[in-house]
Amino acid sequence: MSVIVGFLVWLIVVNVDNPTVTSSFTIPLSNIEVLNEAYVDSTGMMCMLDDSQNGIRVHVTGERKTVRKLSNSDFHAAADLQQAVSLDTDPVMIPITVTCPGISAANIEINPKNLKVHLREKKTQEFVVSVTSGESKPGKGYEIGKLTANPEKIKITGPSSLISKIGSVTASVNLDGITGDVVEETELRFSDKNGDPLSESQMNYLNAVRTVSVSAELWKVRSNIRINADYSGFPANGYRVYDITTVPDVLSLAGNKEGLLELESLGNQISIPADCLDITDATGDTEMKINILEYLPENTRLTTGSSEDVWVRAMILPIGSSSYDLPTKNVTVRNLKKDLQVSFDLEKIEIRVQEDTGDLDNFDISDVTAYIDLKNMEEGFYEVPVQVELPEGLSLVDNVVTEIKITAVSVLEDEQN
Repeated sequence: MSVIVGFLVWLIVVNVDNPTVTSSFTIPLSNIEVLNEAYVDSTGMMCMLDDSQNGIRVHVTGERKTVRKLSNSDFHAAADLQQAVSLDTDPVMIPITVTCPGISAANIEINPKNLKVHLREKKTQEFVVSVTSGESKPGKGYEIGKLTANPEKIKITGPSSLISKIGSVTASVNLDGITGDVVEETELRFSDKNGDPLSESQMNYLNAVRTVSVSAELWKVRSNIRINADYSGFPANGYRVYDITTVPDVLSLAGNKEGLLELESLGNQISIPADCLDITDATGDTEMKINILEYLPENTRLTTGSSEDVWVRAMILPIGSSSYDLPTKNVTVRNLKKDLQVSFDLEKIEIRVQEDTGDLDNFDISDVTAYIDLKNMEEGFYEVPVQVELPEGLSLVDNVVTEIKITAVSVLEDEQN
């Protein structure tokens, strides 16, 4: 009975007398409203919260029934810049006021009592909007021609210390499998000079548009576009231009309708002008590297992964000589050790043959006998001379060498041996 009486007494005290209690609440820094920012804006300054201050702790005293119903969202915290102790300190200390419906201000205790802010010079700067398609790829037979943002540049206003950290403003568009032009609204990505995105708290200090319209123009691909090269000047006396070659000899280009029509009018070939390769007084091959981008028709471009460099080569030979390709399968290997094998790096070897007393008109590459001597050679990579025997009256313009690889013969052993 004593226990029952005690419980009843406690129940009466709690529910009838409703005792006074104290509870604590935490208000994050982002939920503290800064009032009258125009007070410092007129001086060309902006406020930035001190990151070292995590938030404030609020202790509320009141009737138990009232206090236990409270949550963080019931509190409104504000700091009035006009009530700052001084604007000449760094950080500036602003008194914090917290209000809560049903709770007297006298029953609310705040810790800490001041909000720390830093005043920074306000700055406005223009940034170009870069458009990227990331790792996405258009459908087969198409390349990305042009990516354009509207607007192409934006103004960003914010604290000078934060504006100076901005490295790029980027809009992304996904073009996976797309085979037609695209126009869509895209969110902007603001990054620092290290390429890392600005945090949400940093973005809160910036005044700028957050979305732009992105246009993606897709161009069709044309393959096997030939390269035609010319030369200027004349080789030395007794020499002639035997051939003009390029590496690569064909290109793949992407272009819009106008660009592909112009390419077609050019015979689907790119011409490299003669002044790019001067062979004046040359007695041997002359080669030059050029940037092919200078000679592409307007509204066309190289396909993804293509090199901009093209090598133009003029083969210069003595008059009365010609160049031939000797298949390496026709080259005999001599004096190779029995436990070794050899492979050629190239399918063919170029040989240059000149007339002495013979006639090249009747020459056939099958009439050539060629061999390499690998006496005393072990495993490894080598550049070796090729001995070439020609029909009577013909001779080589220059010596012939080839690259080979010598390896051991592999033997598959059975379980017994």
